Amino acid sequence: MKSGLSFLVAARRCEIDELDQLARTSELVGTIGRLVHALQRERGLSNVLLASQGQRYAQQRSAQIGECIRLEHDVRTGFDRLETEGRRIGNGTRLFSRIAWVLPGLDALPVLRRRIGALEVGAADATAAFAKLIAGLLAVVFEAADGATDPEISRLLAAMFNFMQGKEFAGQERACGAAAFVEGRNDPLRQQQWLQLITAQERCFNVFADFAGPALTEVWRHSQPAAELAELERLRRVAHSAPAGATLDRELSTTWFDCCSLRIDAMKAVEERLAADLRTLCAGKIAEARAEAETHQALLDQLVADTDARTARATTFFDDPELAPAAPYGHQLERSILEMLQEQSQRLQAMSDELDTVRATLNERKLVERAKGLLMAHRRMTEEEAHKMLRQTAMNQNRRLVDVAESVLSMAEYLPGST
Repeated sequence: MKSGLSFLVAARRCEIDELDQLARTSELVGTIGRLVHALQRERGLSNVLLASQGQRYAQQRSAQIGECIRLEHDVRTGFDRLETEGRRIGNGTRLFSRIAWVLPGLDALPVLRRRIGALEVGAADATAAFAKLIAGLLAVVFEAADGATDPEISRLLAAMFNFMQGKEFAGQERACGAAAFVEGRNDPLRQQQWLQLITAQERCFNVFADFAGPALTEVWRHSQPAAELAELERLRRVAHSAPAGATLDRELSTTWFDCCSLRIDAMKAVEERLAADLRTLCAGKIAEARAEAETHQALLDQLVADTDARTARATTFFDDPELAPAAPYGHQLERSILEMLQEQSQRLQAMSDELDTVRATLNERKLVERAKGLLMAHRRMTEEEAHKMLRQTAMNQNRRLVDVAESVLSMAEYLPGST
């Protein structure tokens, strides 16, 4: 019969396998982040190219496409590696469904690029196409965070997802502003969209700070040069304060694009820091788990040796009245095993509690996003209007935002247009 220590060793080996898988998933998340960054830059360059009728950034765009193709290959390789290890992924169903959805978008990129190069698609449509593909890639990152089994790794993955989402909104703002300055005009609809993108960025970065902790939050704050931020705010005011139909200075398009790019590149440095922290955290946890597994295995080997010795003495046990009953493994060994079992139980409970907290936050986000989607579909609201409605309702009723979202979802069939 196997002892409890045997199963404790088996538990540690399972934990090592899970951590190895998390390390590979975290590495893939970093690779996706690099591809998303490259696609964001390609989108910005494509936007200026289209808005200028092919007069600007043609060479830069061609070079950027080459970089995107290289990084896309790395991401596809990561996807293939995950597929071969699918049986060991806890949330493989959702994660692989997201990957299955995003791959056709990657397959369609060459056609989109050809149409952009031939000026056969508008700037707004090109931006929307890139945004849809990037949203799919970010959904893969979200599922990686949602499926992580270690709370510290899950927290860092959640921080990375929210930061990447905020960076994506910053990339969309770059494209939106570039189109406005290149065309030399802004309109109320674009101004409204622009303001929504600014608000959405701040919302994502606030959630990032909650998950990342003070150290990474400070890295993010210090990564934003004051001069570039001031210039960004100045250009925002120039575009937003212009009345409908007013002419914008076309020469500011390059200034705007470069200013936004500097800010987004600074965000990329924070992403790389997050990815590096993830790798370090995974490596440390794997090393710790392996060391403890070796300790457990050594005790198990000692237990087996002691069992053999007891078996050799078994025939004399009842014959010698001076032999006192002994602990089955020896007092010291038994105490060590019990302490390890208690420590393992307490550690797993603490991990479970913290993981529940992280997943509760991620689930709240999913509920809020679903509620916003319903309001946008049935009330013909923008994303920002839907979010403001939920937030205002929560404040008026003194309820949590997620509780209001749940109420909206429960009334889905009664919303206008639900038929």
